[in-house]
Amino acid sequence: MPIPAQPKILVVNDDANSLFALTSLLGLWAEQESYEVLSARTGQEALRQVLLHDFAVILLDVNMPGMDGFETAEAIHARARSADIPIIFITAFLADELDRLKAYQHGAVDFLFTPVIPQILYAKISVFVALASKNEELKKQARELSSRSAELTASNKRLRREIEERQVAERENHAKDEFLAMLGHELRNPLSAISSAAALIGLPGVSVDGVQRAKKIIERQSQHLGRIVDDLLDLSRAMSGKILLDRAPVDLAALVAGTLETFRATGRSNGYDLAHDLAGGWVEGDATRLEQIASNLIDNALKYTPSGGRIEVRTWTENGEVVLSVRDNGVGIAAELLPHVFDVFVQGSSTLDRSQGGLGIGLSLVRRLAELHGGDIEADSKGPGAGSVFILRLPRIEPPVPLAAPAPLAADGKPALLLIEDNEDGREMMTMMLDCYGYQVRAAEDGLRGLDAVREFRPDLALVDIGLPGIDGYEVARRLRADPDTRHIKLIALTGYGLAEDLARVMAAGFDRHLVKPVGIEQLMETIASCMREPLKL
Repeated sequence: MPIPAQPKILVVNDDANSLFALTSLLGLWAEQESYEVLSARTGQEALRQVLLHDFAVILLDVNMPGMDGFETAEAIHARARSADIPIIFITAFLADELDRLKAYQHGAVDFLFTPVIPQILYAKISVFVALASKNEELKKQARELSSRSAELTASNKRLRREIEERQVAERENHAKDEFLAMLGHELRNPLSAISSAAALIGLPGVSVDGVQRAKKIIERQSQHLGRIVDDLLDLSRAMSGKILLDRAPVDLAALVAGTLETFRATGRSNGYDLAHDLAGGWVEGDATRLEQIASNLIDNALKYTPSGGRIEVRTWTENGEVVLSVRDNGVGIAAELLPHVFDVFVQGSSTLDRSQGGLGIGLSLVRRLAELHGGDIEADSKGPGAGSVFILRLPRIEPPVPLAAPAPLAADGKPALLLIEDNEDGREMMTMMLDCYGYQVRAAEDGLRGLDAVREFRPDLALVDIGLPGIDGYEVARRLRADPDTRHIKLIALTGYGLAEDLARVMAAGFDRHLVKPVGIEQLMETIASCMREPLKL
């Protein structure tokens, strides 16, 4: 801890003898009173000392050549830092009232007359030295108090920040706990239905109609499970930036119209007044992901609108953007929830949501997909019971130049297919489905047998699982592409891996298409057909 500086006394006198006498006299008490004595012979020298030091008191001779005591005092007190230094004038003659008034006007606090009486000098000096010490102590206490106050303020800010972070973490943990509980509920329901339906099929005496109904239940609930897994995976990929968009010009109005038709065809919009006004507008984007956005927005409106409610879907262009609006007259959104409707793990009314099913992560996915397309999404509501509106904005592009229609499939039959899949149940089921659709199918259980089958069977198209024993699907594709006799075969990858880097690796290995399991039969048929229509990429 630094030792505090001693108070200083400045003696200013042009007479060397008088200066020596005063400094020597003051030096007698310097150690006892803990002060330091400095001296100056002129007013200018006194000003230099004042610039360098703080003084408890200045003993200033009135009669000096050049700058006299009054001018020196005025100059000292003209400076802000030294304006409050007490000055005691020393004079050899008795000052009249006008001189005293002049001295006080220039900042004097007292007079001493020569010859100076030591006891009087000591009494006066002691007062100012003690006062300077007290002032320094008060300044020190003020600095310590200020430092302590700053520390307390910083500690208080840290404490408030920690409390806020803890509250946010608690809210997030609570939301995640609710989400996991909700996920368990959503998974158990279809699994229970599938288990019961499968058990029913195996019961003796079950009717043909009962078997068919059980099969429909298994199919429907399996699709529901697939959508749950897709939502979870898509959200994870979107949040980590691992969704790779397959960009192409898309007419958003036509895409939304197709989405609405799907809702009507599947009966998901039954019981609602589903209106639309769709004006054409082209954007550059991934048609599958854009349809996912539109589907989630419409599904969200259906979910939070009671049966019989009205849902309006519109598209239009403005200010270089294509806009999609989904408006409903449903339950609305509370003001405190409105800023958080796109956050992960945030939901509104759980009662309606649970009755409709779902995980409540669709809007989070919508926002991320909109951002990946260079657009944005906003929500608005007047409050509970007042409905809500969601507005998507995407950058507009010029309509593409029409291309010639692709050549139709040959009329002399369907392509021969090879399925390379190591999962026995999956291989059997897909082979049976493809056979039902009239395809000639050969199956192999691993990569090496698949290559042998290619040489024997000469397929037009191969469906290849990536995670194969022996050599994986990537190696199968590379070997087929490297062989001039097999490089013409169209290749479709079947995989449970759907990240952006997985797609890039699949395409780099030589595949024409990438399908993520589980694959619906309609999606598979469309992919096979579109793949066969395209020219070979050599």
